[in-house]
Amino acid sequence: MTRIAILIAGLITASTAFAQSVTPPPEMPDWFASAYAFVPPDRVAGQVFHVDTTNPQAPIGYIAVYPADADDPKTTASAFDAGEMLVAQLARSEGKLTTQSAELRPRDVTLNSNIPRVLSAARDDDEYRNLHAELLKTRDKLPNGTMPCDIHGWSEDRDPNGLNVRAEPSAKAKILGTLPAPYKFKSKGDNVPEGGWLTEFSIIGFKDGWFLIDGAQPPGKEYEDESVYPRNHPKPYSGRGWVAANKVGAQYANGDTRMGGLFQAPHVDAQWTPAKGEGGSEISADGGPKRILACSGFWALVESHDGVRGWWRRLCSSQVTNCS
Repeated sequence: MTRIAILIAGLITASTAFAQSVTPPPEMPDWFASAYAFVPPDRVAGQVFHVDTTNPQAPIGYIAVYPADADDPKTTASAFDAGEMLVAQLARSEGKLTTQSAELRPRDVTLNSNIPRVLSAARDDDEYRNLHAELLKTRDKLPNGTMPCDIHGWSEDRDPNGLNVRAEPSAKAKILGTLPAPYKFKSKGDNVPEGGWLTEFSIIGFKDGWFLIDGAQPPGKEYEDESVYPRNHPKPYSGRGWVAANKVGAQYANGDTRMGGLFQAPHVDAQWTPAKGEGGSEISADGGPKRILACSGFWALVESHDGVRGWWRRLCSSQVTNCS
């Protein structure tokens, strides 16, 4: 569908609104449910991010909107796409605001949020927008069709022969080298993982269920005293190559966003769902996801240990501390 066709489809009035049953999240305003009825079935409403009260009797509400399949690893959403917004014309009825009509438009990134959010933020949205703009410039240096990413992870493959790093995102592609299985040796350290040190690397891209990695480090070397780290340690392939996403793990890091759950799209005003870690507590910058499915920019699409699938901003590969 063309952009024009999408916009035409988004010009919805009360008489032609899509009937959707919705229970608004508790943090949403009263008029959210009436606005949600105007969201097309192939989109998902995120959060209210702006309200224009220039006319107090007829304010305008703005809701972030993203594709319904934004959390599907087969149709990976892009952190570089600003998404859309539902512009809701509001009116007072019996003392409450309700939506009279609504229009779906491309997201206006200059329209800053004036709604308080629950965030753990050192950097704000504008800073991340600039970081993503810089990261997007690397796309031309990546293989065709690769989604640029900037996260970190490790190999979870227990095969003693190591994890294959391939020249293309395919199990049939040439093997460039391997990443070692968990590595154990006699150590004087206090924080040695019970199962052995894992091989860490940077994740710089994603395509079709595969991560493009670079800079793999010998397992545990950066955490151990040089005097005790064996000279005959396993040496991973440290160049650029592809590894299967289902063989990769990581830690949640503090992504300057809301803790305790996952987002439906890689944006801080997408729909948000609570999620649990391995021990049953809310997810935070302590512990990691059950699975990492995809990535886009500084975001990772993950599955939590209680089965919630969604996006978390920033993953790290620290094996001895949390990533707060």
